[in-house]
Amino acid sequence: MAAQKINEAHEHIAKAEKCLKTSLTKWKPDFDSAASEYAKAAVCFKNAKQYEQAKDAYLKEAEYHTENKTLFHAAKAIEQAGMMMKEQKKMPEAIQYIEKACMMYMENGTPDTAAMALDRAGKLIEPIHLEKAVDLYQKAAGVFENEDRLRQAVELLGKASRLLVRLKRLDEAAVALQKEKNMYKEIENFPMCFKKTTAQVLVHLHRGDYVAADKCVRESYSLPGYSGSEDCIAMETLLQGYDEQDDEQVYRVCNSPLLKYMDNDYAKLAISLKVPGGGGKKKKAAAAPQGGPSGGPAAAKDEEEDEYEGGLC
Repeated sequence: MAAQKINEAHEHIAKAEKCLKTSLTKWKPDFDSAASEYAKAAVCFKNAKQYEQAKDAYLKEAEYHTENKTLFHAAKAIEQAGMMMKEQKKMPEAIQYIEKACMMYMENGTPDTAAMALDRAGKLIEPIHLEKAVDLYQKAAGVFENEDRLRQAVELLGKASRLLVRLKRLDEAAVALQKEKNMYKEIENFPMCFKKTTAQVLVHLHRGDYVAADKCVRESYSLPGYSGSEDCIAMETLLQGYDEQDDEQVYRVCNSPLLKYMDNDYAKLAISLKVPGGGGKKKKAAAAPQGGPSGGPAAAKDEEEDEYEGGLC
């Protein structure tokens, strides 16, 4: 079966080369037919699992579509060449081809196709290269935003924000989350604004910036339905516990269903949040009686340590 497909592929290549020849009666190469034959050859190689040869055939198809000024089809062929690299587990090369195709889509006036290809590329590279995935998702979001397709843009921004948190690039995550929240506000998806406020608070507290976290909540009071909502009360309680170095209160909020069932990257921020100077002592004292009864010498020692442990936080 594979040998038959390979033979078919070579037959199509021979036809393509014939289409490119000129003569006394045929002054111009037939680029359109040559591209078509190379496309057929690429599919045959692909079916025979000869991915390197399939990639070469797709690139030839792209070359002749470009000669024929059919740039959209050239871009499609280059994107397919990228997918052949993916089949060979050559991800960096795959992404290079897909990004090149996206630039051609943009030049051809089809930005939506470019953005969708960038999104696909992000998904491909995400398991092995988070930084590149962030870049691709942000580029795709930018394309959609320029086209006023904010729902698609904000979804891609969300992917980038989560990966920035995973990479511990929290300053950038804070900026990305603010942009997300602004977009959700613009399309009047206020419940998602509430969720983004919670994510912002967690990111800012992990950055050690209580003031920024508090500001996010205060700004959200202007959102319809936020004040008095479950999200709002949880964040007010969390900020109060954090400010007062109350480990138990912070632990209770961060382990509540509201935070535990957020997107995984934010849920991890919640359960790993520690109060500066607290170190989880109140919670541990309750769980470990051998540390001394509450109010006894051990507890007193903890309180003494707490006074200095946080430094200037």
